[in-house]
This record gives sequence, structure tokens and C-alpha cells, in this order.
Amino acid sequence: MRIALGTIPFGTTLDEKTSFAILDRFAERGGTIIDTSNNYPFWIEGATGDESEITIGRWLATRRNRDRMTISTKCGARPTVPGDRTMGSAEGLSAPVIRAAVEGSLRRLGVEHVDVYWAHIEDRSVPLEETVAVLDELVQAGLAREIGASNHATWRLERARSLATARGCTRYTHLQLRHSYLRPRPGVRLPESGHVQVGEETLDYVRSEDDLTLWVYTSLLNGAYAGKPLPEHYDHPGTTRRLAVLDEVTAELGATRNQVVLAWLQTQGIVPIVGVSSIAQLDELLTEVKLDDESAARLDAPA
Repeated sequence: MRIALGTIPFGTTLDEKTSFAILDRFAERGGTIIDTSNNYPFWIEGATGDESEITIGRWLATRRNRDRMTISTKCGARPTVPGDRTMGSAEGLSAPVIRAAVEGSLRRLGVEHVDVYWAHIEDRSVPLEETVAVLDELVQAGLAREIGASNHATWRLERARSLATARGCTRYTHLQLRHSYLRPRPGVRLPESGHVQVGEETLDYVRSEDDLTLWVYTSLLNGAYAGKPLPEHYDHPGTTRRLAVLDEVTAELGATRNQVVLAWLQTQGIVPIVGVSSIAQLDELLTEVKLDDESAARLDAPA
């Protein structure tokens, strides 16, 4: 099972007891990938951005299962001004910032290394050479096993990977962007300013690269497949056509929309990141649905 557990609310809107229960069930059901960041969830009043990592760290320490878990965390988007809820003072991706950020994450998580370490958002004020070099430094020092780029333009990802190859440095081998079965209207500006939406060029690039894995957040559109209203920017004819096929396949399989969407993503080698607030929600999402080639092709067909 290649599903990552998103942990944004852990330690804040979900208390430690509830967070531990969700993490326990995730592990019991065979889940191994936990995705967090050094700034989750700074935008909630009273939060610092430490809460998610600290909660995961306490869980790892009490369950003593670090060796069975893939820990993914990020740097670059943590505000440097107390009380800033906008990322306007984001720390960025300079060498000194990244060195300090990884040490902070390791301390909060209570681990000696992270399995995937992400540049959370772009920082075009810092030369790519500097960011590439310091991320390689972390890998060489054993503080990160692999590195990834989150919310980066495809051309910037390619440039960074090419630069790393030319300099003998560790390449980005993971990419994290926003993506789901339904897609917003072409050209629309998402209200979540930090989000970068997967496009056809990105998918083509990922498919062409043997060493690059795509992770996707907002994979279930914050409950829209389960009945919550779709955001306005998904209101277009393509959504209507895709939902019709999704409902056909869902009925044929006796599954839920969420389960089929996750299966569809995984058939493409994509790692969906899912967030839940209850055990019942988690159990639904971890119930695997197998898509045959014909069903997958039908889901792919509508524009």
C-alpha cells in the first residue's frame, strides 16, 4: 500500500490521544509513510508550527517503531515572524536556514534522520546551486535519505535535477504537488496561494523519469467526493463528465468514490497523501480497491 498519512492537524485540532489512535490504526493496517512539515499548522491561531512533528515524535518514541516507518518532513515555508499566518515571512531555502531547519525537525521528531526531506516551497531569491549543495550535504551526513521538491514549477525541478547531476550531488527524487481525479478549470488561480497544481507537463515529465516519484496532496478534495461542496474552481463541464464515470465505476466495484480515486492514483505510481480526523475515515481510505485496466482506462478518458 503506497498511501501517505497527512498529519497537519496532529497536536492542534486533533489532540494527542486522537492523533496517536489514528497513527496506531494506520500502522496496524500496514501503513508506513507519514508526511509532515516543520510548519504544520502555523496558520491556526495559537499554533507555532511545531505541533505535528512533536506529536509524531512522541508517538514514535512510545511505540518504538521508527524502523518500520518512512518519515517525510519539509523546510522552507516556516514563518520567521511570530504570528505571521500568511507565509509572507517564510524562512526560505538558503544553506544556513536548511541546516538549522533539519536539526529542528530531527529534534522534534526524535529521530537521527528523515527518509524524505523536502524543499517545501520555491525560494527564487537563493541560487539553486546553494540549495542543491546543502541538500546533498544533508544526505552525505546521513540526516536525510532522499530529497524532494514540493510546490515547485516543473522547469525548476528539472533545472535543479540537472544541476545536481552535473555537480555530482543528490538529485530530487520526489515531487509533491496538488492533484486529484477532478481538476480545476484550466488557468484558474487557486485560492490557496501556496498550492501548485499538477498539470499535463508535470505528469509527462514524471512518467519520463525513472527515479522520480510523485506525491499528491488534497487528493480527496477535502471531503468533496464524500458529499462536501466542490470549490467553485471545479465548476466546469469536465467535472461533470468525470464524476459520471467515477460514479459508474464506484457502483460496479461496490466501493466509495474516495476508494476509487485513491486506487486510480496508485495505478499511476502516484503516492496519495490523505488526511483524516477519525478511525472510521481512515479505515475507509485504507480499504484497497483493485482497478482493472478497462476501469482505469474509462476513468482516464473524460476530459
